[in-house]
Amino acid sequence: MDAVGHYFVSLQMGSEHPFVSKQSVVESKVGIDLNLDNFLTDSNGQVIDNPRYYRTIRGKLAEAQRKLSRRDRRAKKSQRCLSESKNYQKQRSLVAKLQLKVANQRKNFLHHVSTALIKNHDLVVAEELRSKNMLRNHALAMSIADVGWRTLLGMLSYKADFYGRRFLTVNPRNTTQTCSHCGYIMTGKNKLTLTDRKWTCLSCCTFHMRDHNAAKNILAKGLATL
Repeated sequence: MDAVGHYFVSLQMGSEHPFVSKQSVVESKVGIDLNLDNFLTDSNGQVIDNPRYYRTIRGKLAEAQRKLSRRDRRAKKSQRCLSESKNYQKQRSLVAKLQLKVANQRKNFLHHVSTALIKNHDLVVAEELRSKNMLRNHALAMSIADVGWRTLLGMLSYKADFYGRRFLTVNPRNTTQTCSHCGYIMTGKNKLTLTDRKWTCLSCCTFHMRDHNAAKNILAKGLATL
């Protein structure tokens, strides 16, 4: 049972016939760059916007949680058990429903994105995530926690097995700083910062959109490992 009161049953099923049919070969390979400016940019230049579900209800949720805290204090002050306090339980349920709504919206979005990537490409290559280290940046922690990158990679992994596709992750080192056209790496004072969304290679003068270039480098790394 979850915090809202919904019950769930987990079943393990087996069959001599596969539950999902293998997808036909489409001769398409794609690399994906996960970022905060947009949710995802692929090596073909397609951009998927970040829906930022949590941010849309953050104010409403904070207000509901403050109200819950007040009812908690009142119940304790009058020496009432929280499980027997109807006002507290009613507010607790409201907070849980708001949190569940965001979780369901995010999960639905991630299922749509992951299924489209796997069905439309024979090979999907993504960067290895180091979200624990990224979450230490308090200025970005909420945005990173809101996007659900790790959940997306998990979905891509098991759906690739379901549909007979290939999915792999690569070390993201220098994928942002490397020119996908000539291989030149921006270093030292020329190294790109988070604010540099567009740049021109100092070696071959190729103009790049930062995330699109990174996605192409991620795909190239994936192809090199096969």
